[in-house]
Amino acid sequence: MPSVLAIAAHPDDIEFVMAGTLLRLIDAGWSAHYFNVANGCCGSTEYSREHTAQIRLEEAMKAAEAIPAEFYPPIRDDLEIFYDAPTLREIAAIVRQARPTIILTHSPVDYMEDHQVVARLAVTAAFSRGMPNFPTSPPWEPFEHDVAIYHAQPHGNRDPMGHLIVPTLYVDVSDLIDRKRQLLAHHGSQAKWLDDSQGMDSYVETMVQLNREVGLLSEEFEYAEGWRQHLHLGFSAPNFDPLRTAIGPFVRGSGHDFTSI
Repeated sequence: MPSVLAIAAHPDDIEFVMAGTLLRLIDAGWSAHYFNVANGCCGSTEYSREHTAQIRLEEAMKAAEAIPAEFYPPIRDDLEIFYDAPTLREIAAIVRQARPTIILTHSPVDYMEDHQVVARLAVTAAFSRGMPNFPTSPPWEPFEHDVAIYHAQPHGNRDPMGHLIVPTLYVDVSDLIDRKRQLLAHHGSQAKWLDDSQGMDSYVETMVQLNREVGLLSEEFEYAEGWRQHLHLGFSAPNFDPLRTAIGPFVRGSGHDFTSI
């Protein structure tokens, strides 16, 4: 059974921009793996770091169970995700454990550093998947099959300078939007925090609105998740686009947008 691994920064990031695509792949017979690198410990104005991390761990585990996806515990605190060797070795171990054909991760440009660093770590962890001379922590056997990496839309569908990011591939989630609402609602601790800190009056409806905007960009779907495929070099054959192959009826566009010289 082919597998897909979602690698995100914080609890609820997967539900915002990736969960619909995960659900599509599961329906197509894929196994799903769910990994938040950080524990969400800073996501509260009411509770201590430790209490907040525990609440958000429980919420994320419930969401992963509802997808359903295999859950991997977080390995860092919020705002302490760095591109360094120890973190890379731990994420590479999870990639080798999940043995994914598809990795879903953040946009390389996003509104906060945790998202951007996770995108870089996910890419290098996948790049090193077949390197026996790169030890992981804990140790896992390397694998060599092709992997495709797809970068999700940045939060707000814009880069840090406010420029619209236009996907090259759109996944229709119109009939899944209520399930996405339910999955995101598992992260109930974030309702007040996101309202206080980022002005999201209703974080669930913010997700819906962002998926609606991507749907409008597709010119076909009412609600959609948008993706851009990472360059194939070091990861796969040039035309390897397993997301489109697996769920083609629900896809517009292509993971490939590589301009020839």
